[in-house]
Amino acid sequence: MVTRMIRAARLDVNLYEEVEANPSLTRQAITVVVIIALLNAIGNMVGMLLDARPVGTAVYVALSNGLWSLVAFFIWAWLTYFVGTRFFDGTADYGELVRTLGYAYTPNILAVVRFIPCIGNLLWVIGALWSLVATTVAIRQALDFTTVKAILTVIVGFIVYVVGLAAIAYIYVSVSPS
Repeated sequence: MVTRMIRAARLDVNLYEEVEANPSLTRQAITVVVIIALLNAIGNMVGMLLDARPVGTAVYVALSNGLWSLVAFFIWAWLTYFVGTRFFDGTADYGELVRTLGYAYTPNILAVVRFIPCIGNLLWVIGALWSLVATTVAIRQALDFTTVKAILTVIVGFIVYVVGLAAIAYIYVSVSPS
C-alpha cells in the first residue's frame, strides 16, 4: 500500500490504471483516506493543544474534522463520478473513482504538519494543490477521457461541492438557536 501511495504521489499514470482495474484494492484505497484523515486529525489536535486550547475541545474538533474528511471524500468521489459520467461522457463506475481518488488523496498527508509555525500551513497548501493535480490524473484515468475533461470535471464538481456546503452551512446557521 505504501508503495502505491508513493507512486500515486508521483502521479504515476500506470498506478492509477492498475488501481482503477482492480476492485480488490477498494478497501486499501479507503484505508489510505482513513489514515490521512487520522493524521490530519492528529496534526489538528496537536496545533490546538500548542495553542493552549482545552484538551476536550482539541479532541472533539480533531475527531469531528477527521470524520468530516471521510464524509467529504465520499461526497467528492460521488460528485466526480456523476459530473464525469453525465456531463463529460466518462466511462467508469463509482468504485473505480473511489479507488483512484483514494490514492490521489495521498499528498494530503502533509496536513499532519500544519501546526508547525511558518512552514506548516505552506506544506498543507502544497499538499492540497499536489492532491488536486493527482485528483485530476486519477479522474482522467478512471473516466477514460482527456485531461481537459478531467479538469472540467474537477471545476464543475468543486463548484457543486462548495455550493452544497454553503447551503448546508446556511441551513445550519438558520436553524441554530441564538
